[in-house]
Amino acid sequence: MSAPKQRPVASVDELVGHFHSGGKPTSAFRVGMEHEKILVRADGSAPDHGLIGQLLARLRDSGWEGIEEHGALIALEGGARGNVTLEPGGQFEHSGAPWASVLDAVRDNDAHLDSLLPHLEALGLTMLGVGFRPFGTLDDVPWMPKGRYKIMRAYLPTRGQRGLEMMKRTATVQANVDFVDEVDAMDQLRISLGLSSLVTALFAASPLVDGRPSGYQSYRAAAWLDTDPDRCGLLPFAFEPGASFRHYAEWALDVPLFFIYRDGAYRGLATRTTFRQFLVEGVGDERATMGDWELHLSTLFPEVRLKRYLEVRQADASTRGMVGALPPLWRGILDDGGARKAAWALVSDWSFEERLALYRETPRAGLRGRVRGKTLLELCGELVSVAKAGLARVDPTAVPLLAPLERIVSEGRSTADAVLDAYQAHGGDPAKLIAALKI
Repeated sequence: MSAPKQRPVASVDELVGHFHSGGKPTSAFRVGMEHEKILVRADGSAPDHGLIGQLLARLRDSGWEGIEEHGALIALEGGARGNVTLEPGGQFEHSGAPWASVLDAVRDNDAHLDSLLPHLEALGLTMLGVGFRPFGTLDDVPWMPKGRYKIMRAYLPTRGQRGLEMMKRTATVQANVDFVDEVDAMDQLRISLGLSSLVTALFAASPLVDGRPSGYQSYRAAAWLDTDPDRCGLLPFAFEPGASFRHYAEWALDVPLFFIYRDGAYRGLATRTTFRQFLVEGVGDERATMGDWELHLSTLFPEVRLKRYLEVRQADASTRGMVGALPPLWRGILDDGGARKAAWALVSDWSFEERLALYRETPRAGLRGRVRGKTLLELCGELVSVAKAGLARVDPTAVPLLAPLERIVSEGRSTADAVLDAYQAHGGDPAKLIAALKI
């Protein structure tokens, strides 16, 4: 951590100020995307860090900078090419650089996928376009050698039944968007949280668990439902009049810390210490710093996460086309005033209880879910139309990227339905499914 981040925090106002520092004029807006991929061997099994480490080493040797933890290669920094990190079960994540154009952001992610293909082939690995590892059991997936994951894997089972499933077997794609100021940020937070169930249903792509159909459209989303109620899900305060950065900070202050980072290592805490307690009382001789606050914010997992930008996190990892459809969907909705109002009008009059009920139903029901007499398929059709109109005004070159979403709402069939079709067509054979589901 740099010296300013190591300085002890004097007040909650400083923590709130962290969010304010992210504001920027619309001319400086950028969009980013983060894409996790599930890697499998030829028989469908999960690779261990030995094999994934070879993949990282190959990329390092092609010009990326390697990052090690206790001698293990765990991440890469690529400058304009973004960063590569490993999720707990070996999910391979590319965090792209921010781009002014959505089309450029998607092309950058596609270029990264293309760069991986020869290395994957050489190592006998394949990337799957799904949101949950479809083959093997939880215990079949090796852990990656990162200190923070060792702490999380001990903590999360005390908070929910599926925390380890989330860590080891889920994969997502997210869009990162900018805001002008506090009012703009909180408006975007409210709208994107309000649309959460629609986006989860639209991008559902994880119906297989332990090698067979699970009865869910998005088992990834189901895993998040039972991970940790303190730090996951919807945020009630975001729907209240006058919601502010301070409201988000106050919520975050009362979430227990996973760990703190000192002297190059993650340190777990003996008790469920909240950040508020850390700020007021410290932990031993340690006092809370801005670096601690930034780290803590990265360990909160609501459906939309606030940092110095917004991370919109409700979508399953999927096919290339679907992955590339997420950033233009959100730019079309959030960056055009008319589209933003129209999108919010679709869900604005729901009570929080209705939102929560739908949020819990959607992982299983997907587009067939219903609210106030309408199916999510109908609502998603309206949402895609709204996004397309907004995108045509603010970033018209990206409009063709919405075609996969238009096809889904036209046909009434999700990517999860296509995965189930492939399962039935191939009798659940892993080798044939891998060929059908590869990116």
